[in-house]
Amino acid sequence: MSTLLIINEALQWIVLIALGVAGLALARQVGVLHVRVAPAGALDANRGPAVGDVAPALSVTTLDGRPYTVGGDATSGLRLLMFVSAQCPMCKSLIPVAKSFAAAERISLVFVGDDTPAVQKAMVAAQDLAAYPFVNSDEVGRLFEVDKLPHAVLMDGAGKILAKGLVNSREHLESLIVSHEMGVTHVQDYIAGLKPATNTAKPHAAATAA
Repeated sequence: MSTLLIINEALQWIVLIALGVAGLALARQVGVLHVRVAPAGALDANRGPAVGDVAPALSVTTLDGRPYTVGGDATSGLRLLMFVSAQCPMCKSLIPVAKSFAAAERISLVFVGDDTPAVQKAMVAAQDLAAYPFVNSDEVGRLFEVDKLPHAVLMDGAGKILAKGLVNSREHLESLIVSHEMGVTHVQDYIAGLKPATNTAKPHAAATAA
């Protein structure tokens, strides 16, 4: 009887050690994947005015009847145009995130859509957007050649496009700021620029060692 207990105890310890080793291996693999996976960024389809261009001044009217100028020299500080639609589930989930992001970064937030006034007013009420300018015009979408939503365009006070792209998370919105601060078109450009530098560094290191 005691021999069976000893064998059972030994088997339990073997299983526990094996689980511990497997857990360490899994944690190491997750760490490797975390290093290798590039950070997510807003996806720029390379359509419409490019980053660095000054968006043409376009006079429009907000949903509540106020005049608003998209592009051109309008206001001081950063402006974020958020292209949304009531028929886009991702837009609805991202609107609260965009509001929080704009408040944290002290960015003027402007929503842009293209639908009937009744539909847009219903979305404004449902999403609590009364405090934000809402431009309901297909002209703005054509100006920036927006074909997928939600889409964001970050501009400075002079209407210069600092960053833009398809967004679906706070990380994507934050990448617009990061791209602007780093002076790249978008985060993917920065990541792509790192790879050649890494590849060329390895032969040099090998040559030095030789």
